[in-house]
Amino acid sequence: MLDWTDRHCRFFHRQLTQRTRLYTEMVNAGAAIHGGTERHLRFNPEEHPIALQLGGSEPDRLAHAARLGQQWGYDEINLNCGCPSERVQRGAFGACLMAEPQLVADCVKAMVDVVDVPVTVKHRIGIDREESYAFVRDFVGTVADAGCRVFIVHARNAWLKGLSPKENREIPPLRYELVYQLKRDFPRLIIALNGGVTTDAQIAEHLQHVDGVMLGREAYHHPWMMTAWDERFLGGEPHALSPDEVEAAMVDYMAREAVDNGTPWPAIARHMLGLHHGRRGARLWRQVWSDHKRKPLPAAEVAAQARTHLVDERAGAAASLIQI
Repeated sequence: MLDWTDRHCRFFHRQLTQRTRLYTEMVNAGAAIHGGTERHLRFNPEEHPIALQLGGSEPDRLAHAARLGQQWGYDEINLNCGCPSERVQRGAFGACLMAEPQLVADCVKAMVDVVDVPVTVKHRIGIDREESYAFVRDFVGTVADAGCRVFIVHARNAWLKGLSPKENREIPPLRYELVYQLKRDFPRLIIALNGGVTTDAQIAEHLQHVDGVMLGREAYHHPWMMTAWDERFLGGEPHALSPDEVEAAMVDYMAREAVDNGTPWPAIARHMLGLHHGRRGARLWRQVWSDHKRKPLPAAEVAAQARTHLVDERAGAAASLIQI
């Protein structure tokens, strides 16, 4: 989720679910140390529980970055061993690390030794044409021996050559049974499943076999689905805010960010364009928020213009009843 799940995105998602664990976009460990620690690690207190996802392959550097993550208040440090992009491969981390399970174990141990929060790993079920279950089983076993107790498993292989990152999310077949088998073979580990999940019914089905489910782009593009998760899956209260109230909270946040950090509102608004998905007028609403000609306007004024295009479904239903 590089360039997607930044702190503004996560603040928006926290208006929809209080208990779902949020993950940062992948942060290069070296950049976290040397490239502006505050810029890479700063987050809003409302985002808890939140995991810092790191990219890297050098144990000492990852340990340093993990220590910084704990100091900044993250609830979990996650090592990415699943990203297939060539940019990440050139840095010798991401999915290519699955070919070196002992190196991953060394990285995990280096982080476990210096932090008190959980150190977790996100990975694929295989790389390239390696499709045997033994490959991912042995990877998990080796890394677990180093102190990792939580594995988030994207149920597709990562093809390191020949496919774009987008194609890597669509072309290699989903094989959920391998993730289920990991849970059976490692019952004391926490195994979460990722990949191709688009509905609450699918989440419920997977939770019959594994301990957790991670969603990425589906939740990003259809964020309102998150409002059911606290009550249905996480023992929380029903979601109390309407979409209009969530939008109002985001406009307030835009105003604060503009004053406190000089953040232009389009950097925040881009993350909430799926908020009114399926509502009449939502396309025109999105067009207003996406119109960069409106950038000089205050966010509250843009919001007022956008809301003129939304149809109040309750009012529409009432009008229909009166006509009948």
